[in-house]
Amino acid sequence: MKLQLPEAPASSSRLWWFWERFTDFHTVAYKASGGRIGGKAYGVPVVLIESVGRKSGKHRTHPLLCLPDGDNLVLIASKGGTDRHPAWYHNLKASPETTAWWRGEKRHVRARVAEGEERERLWRMMADAYPDYDNYQRRTDRQIPVVVLEPVA
Repeated sequence: MKLQLPEAPASSSRLWWFWERFTDFHTVAYKASGGRIGGKAYGVPVVLIESVGRKSGKHRTHPLLCLPDGDNLVLIASKGGTDRHPAWYHNLKASPETTAWWRGEKRHVRARVAEGEERERLWRMMADAYPDYDNYQRRTDRQIPVVVLEPVA
């Protein structure tokens, strides 16, 4: 018998508006405490990623689960397994140089999408830390991107 996973809310769902308000609060608490509050979620470290809306031009900050891989930081662009990539992903594709707040430290980074064997290795690392990523991938037909943040000198 195959386990039927619940569907993720549609990308247009009002749920995402409420989720964004929660993440606004999370961001304020993280920055104010230097990462002591909001520095972990579901037992996984959290990074704050800044992006600029490619259409709106608005600056936004996104708290995301993250793991280090050497000097790099690794993110998953899951949006809970919905039918679309999250807006932050599209924004980073359009403007890959950004700022990340990692463990209370501000870093300048460049985002890129992992491919091939690197993607598979990093996906496994992230899904081992947060197993719902595998569930999210089963919910959607799109391949969920693995994003690597590399330090900018």
